[in-house]
Formats: sequence, C-alpha cells, structure tokens
Amino acid sequence: MNADTALDCARIRADFSILSQEVNGRALVYLDNAATTQMPEFVLDAIVAHYHADNANVHRGIHTLSERSTAKLEAAREAVRRFLNAASADEIVFTSGTTASVNMVARAWEARLAPGSCVIVTALEHHANFVPWQQACARSGAEFFVCPLAGTGDVDLGALEARLAKGGVSMVCVAHVSNVLGCVVPVDVVARLAHAHGAAVLVDAAQSVRHERVDVREIDCDFLCFSGHKVLGPTGIGVLYGKKELLGRMEPAWYGGEMVAQVATALTTFEEPPLRFEPGTPNYVGAIGLAAALEYLEGLGRDAVAAREADLVAYAEERLRGVAGVQVVGAPARRAGCVSFTVEGAQPFDVAMLMDKLGVAVRSGSQCAQPLLDETLGISKVVRVSPAFYNTHAEIDACIEALERVVPLVSRGR
Repeated sequence: MNADTALDCARIRADFSILSQEVNGRALVYLDNAATTQMPEFVLDAIVAHYHADNANVHRGIHTLSERSTAKLEAAREAVRRFLNAASADEIVFTSGTTASVNMVARAWEARLAPGSCVIVTALEHHANFVPWQQACARSGAEFFVCPLAGTGDVDLGALEARLAKGGVSMVCVAHVSNVLGCVVPVDVVARLAHAHGAAVLVDAAQSVRHERVDVREIDCDFLCFSGHKVLGPTGIGVLYGKKELLGRMEPAWYGGEMVAQVATALTTFEEPPLRFEPGTPNYVGAIGLAAALEYLEGLGRDAVAAREADLVAYAEERLRGVAGVQVVGAPARRAGCVSFTVEGAQPFDVAMLMDKLGVAVRSGSQCAQPLLDETLGISKVVRVSPAFYNTHAEIDACIEALERVVPLVSRGR
C-alpha cells in the first residue's frame, strides 16, 4: 500500500508551514528528521497560548498563574506516562534531552560500579549512550564491553548473552533504533537476557519513539530516554523513564532549589522522584509543548504514523540501491527511521552540500556514532536520509533525482 494514502498527506503538510518554503530557489525536501523533526502548528499554538495566558514559575506559588502552570506541567508528565505506558507519573523525569537523561543515570549508577563489574553497550550506540558509560567505567575501574554486531547491522545477541553469562554485568545500554543503520533492536529480548543475569537495562529510544509503539512495561526496561525534538516537540526538553524503585534509590546528579525536602547547615534531604531529579526551574513550557506533540501524534494514530514511515524508509532504500555509485550501508533484519549511504569516490559532506543546492536537506558526517562507523563498518562518514510521516514518495523521488545529478559531479571532481 502506498502510505501516502493511509494518512491525509495534504492536510498533514498544511500543519507544518516550514515545509512549504523554497531553499535555493527550489521546493524544500526536508529529509533530516532523525536529527530534528519539524513542529506542527498545534504544538506551536500550545506554546504561544501558554505564554499568552498562563505563564508563571511552577511548584512555587499559590497564585493562580503558578497553579495553572504547575497543573499543565503535571498534565504533561501524565501525557508522557500514558504515551510510554509507564505504571506511574512518578516514573517520568523531565530533562533537557536524551543526552542529559543518560548522563543522569550514568552518574548515579557509577556508585554501583567497581573493578570486577561491567557495563555493556552495543556497537550501534550514539555517543550519548556510549561516552557517559565509558567514562563511568574508566573512573570506577569497571569493564566497558562493546557488544559487536552480527552480519550487516543487527546486534549479536549471542555475544551479548555470552558476556552476560560470564557475570558481573551491572547495566546493559542499548539503542532501540540505530541513528545510522536504522536497525530495530529487539529490546524486549535484550531486557529479558539482562534480567536473567541480574543486570539492569537502559534503552535509548531517541530514534524509536516516533517510529515504534514504545511500551516500557512490555519491554520491561529499567530506564528509557528520549528527546522532544525527535518527536515533533521543542528542543531542550527530554524524558527519563525509570522504574520507581530504582529512581527511589538513585542519588541526584544536580542540586538546587525545588528538588530538596529540607535544607539546613548540617544536612540536606531530597524530595522523592521525580522532583528529586528536576532542580531549579524546569523547562515546563518545553514539557507542555512535548505533551502537545504527543497528543498530535495520537490524534493521527500512532500505528498509521509508524506504517507511513516504514513505507517511506523502505521506498527510500529501494530507490537508493538503484543509483549507480551509491552504496547503502547495512542490511539489518528490520530498518526504521533512516537509511545511510556512501557515494563511491566522494566525500559525504560534498554530496549533502550539493543536494542542499537542489533544495534537499539530508545529513552528512559521523552521525555521532564514530565507534560504529570507524571500528565496525570501516567508514568514516555517511550521508543519511531520514523521512518522517509528513514526507511523500514524490519527495523521495526528488531526493533521488538530486542525488543522480550530484553523483557525476562529485565523481568528476576527483
């Protein structure tokens, strides 16, 4: 089925005014959604409405505006809880993004690490779910084990289980969807394996939360992180989900007002989660915008959105494989969100720059996944195409037409 017909494409695109502009004299084709999605008018309106009518600092005042702001923040927390199917809104911590969420857990978890213990990450990880754990292990003396890939892009579950069976593993950190290969990791299987050997599991869902129906209780992960700007929301807002009993035993990573229960010269005590992990004035307007983004997605139908995006990614991969001189990177069992490629004899930066001249926005570089590219795939940089549900087959065709014009140019330049 052509997924352009599954949702009302014209109506949806009308919600995203930024998509109607021209870039370099050509209609914009925005295919960099793995980096940042665009915001619909519904989300922008929610943010503006709050500033117009209800804005005040939260949790700190008894006056009407403060109470309205606080109520909207906590309603946003409940919206995220429902979206993830968490057991309690107390399991939802607002952060500045996935990176902050992972660092928060890594800093707190470091107290559990020591020589003889181990943290497992996979070769797929974004730097945000790699470097914090690498540094925590370096400081604590724990082993930092990178689980390799099997074949052309999937996590080697056999290697994962073998390392778990050796013992000492404290935490397994895994991307739900790779931001380079787009491979979908069976995180429920990873969680089951980890728990069978006494390890906790953190899932980086930054690249999956829009493409997959993410259910933290079904996955049975201990922690899960994602960013608002990957899911139609504002920048600067993110989520850390954590099982209540684990959050309750974690020490805060940052200190300040609001997260304290009692402050005295001799001793400070802290609030219960989630407030314990939200010092200072939280990004409450960002949380309100995120809640609006989740509401928008739910209004479209999450399964319909996922099906549309799966169709677009499959179509993009098919078209890319037909372009002479282009090599699609990886062939995972299931791909979501993005397709990366190289052009024989060309620098990815040059390809992306020339495609921009033709109005097509794609991403080039290491995608913050240097261990995956350099050490596993032997490629320093790639070009990435990442459609969203508001893109169309015609835009994928326009991308391919631009690429077919660019490839001879970059080839001649060598």
